[in-house]
Amino acid sequence: MDAKRLYGTVAACAVVVYVGALWNRFAVDDLPIIVLNPLVADVSGVWRAFAAPYWSADLGGHMYRPLVIAGFALDRLVGAGPAWFHAMNLLWHAAASVAVAALARRWADATVALIAGLLFAVHPVHVEAVANIVGRAELMAALFTVLAVSEALTRESVGWSAAALGLGLLSKENAAVAPALVAWGWLLGLARPGRRRMALFLTSWALVGGAYAAVRAAVRHPFAGYESIAPMFVGESPLTVRLTAVHSLADVTRLLVFPLKLRVDYSPAERTVVTSPLDPLFLAGLACVLAWGALLVLAWRRGRKMEAFGLGWIGVAFLPVANLLFPAGFYLAERTLYLPSVGFVLAAAAGLSRLPQQRLRPLVAGLVLLAGLRTALRVPVWRTNESVTRSVIHDSPRSYVGPKRLTALFLDRHEPARATEWARIAAGLYDRDPTIYVTGAVAAFAAGDPRGADSLLAQLERLCHGGCSGYYRHEAGVARARGYPEAADSLLARAGRLRPP
Repeated sequence: MDAKRLYGTVAACAVVVYVGALWNRFAVDDLPIIVLNPLVADVSGVWRAFAAPYWSADLGGHMYRPLVIAGFALDRLVGAGPAWFHAMNLLWHAAASVAVAALARRWADATVALIAGLLFAVHPVHVEAVANIVGRAELMAALFTVLAVSEALTRESVGWSAAALGLGLLSKENAAVAPALVAWGWLLGLARPGRRRMALFLTSWALVGGAYAAVRAAVRHPFAGYESIAPMFVGESPLTVRLTAVHSLADVTRLLVFPLKLRVDYSPAERTVVTSPLDPLFLAGLACVLAWGALLVLAWRRGRKMEAFGLGWIGVAFLPVANLLFPAGFYLAERTLYLPSVGFVLAAAAGLSRLPQQRLRPLVAGLVLLAGLRTALRVPVWRTNESVTRSVIHDSPRSYVGPKRLTALFLDRHEPARATEWARIAAGLYDRDPTIYVTGAVAAFAAGDPRGADSLLAQLERLCHGGCSGYYRHEAGVARARGYPEAADSLLARAGRLRPP
């Protein structure tokens, strides 16, 4: 198969399985990031995005992903409706799928490249990243990371690799793993640049990374105070966080290898913390790590470089969001597996290619068909806030996030009394998520119950130990956008009283 036909097949497959997303609306974080974002509403946002945080100042001012916001502003110029935004997501996903196939083709034949590209195009774990518009950050960061790795390992191009790294970092922070992936390729012998060129690579990455870090710090400096930690880790020891993180690797393995069951939410009490290394949940995650390590060593010893590279890619790409180095803002999110899954499909394609042709073709066709159907059927879950909430309640019935999402849903419908009820139900299921209390307080203020709001905010301040100003500012911005200006003013007044004289 020639290159054009190969890449065209992969791109077409990536688009076909997600065509249903064109009927999806703005949902979940699409609303604050796109619909209510003044940067997206005006053409000046294309360049102003580079001096602004990802979340607007009213919503906490955290994260820095200017290339994504600039892209949304360009999309708004073409069409304000969600269909165009979703169409652009499909194109970014198709481009990433083609880049994966092209990377595989550098070290293997067209058959392996086609398998890798098709498996990536239809993998069900990608639905959250592709079908929800703000998932574009994952798509862009993954594409530029693959390009940065490809340029370094196949062409030894210092300039293009550094440029791709920079674009990836401006899309999402996890693109920072690109240099480690290149170093892993060098270690395996996929490329062997001379010392001088290797020094040039290291220098270019340091310059790009240093410039990005400096700009990001300058933009983010005025917006300190919003704590980003998974609710289940609030008040837990560092050891508990790490033990629980190992437990999550069982979920990661299942989602990469057999993603039949997908969830919007992985939160308490759907998932619980692990406090002992003897806990079966920890041992299950540890078994997955040992199996991954055994496969990696086996591939290395047998000289299967592409398989070893793919397996190593999974670990390197997942590490920043694994809660092992530091606590992240979530226990597990399927969108964060978009980049690690590149390694999975590279290793899987190389392994499958050893099968006889008469067995390989029907097996791959079956896998692509089944995965494509699962993906296409999952896409409508992200159609609206209501459909996402229904999915949480159905797929994660023990989680407090279902009632928490109903709190927000009733606030959007301007039924604050019912929103307050659901906030208290969510707090009854899990009492360590500060956002329950601050959103519930907005509902109570709007329902004319200031005492109830004060009670909820007292619980918030019990959790954040005086570092609550970020939560107040963030939720005040959300409340104002929802049409509750008095509640927003009440939160800001309370935040003002927290500041030292």
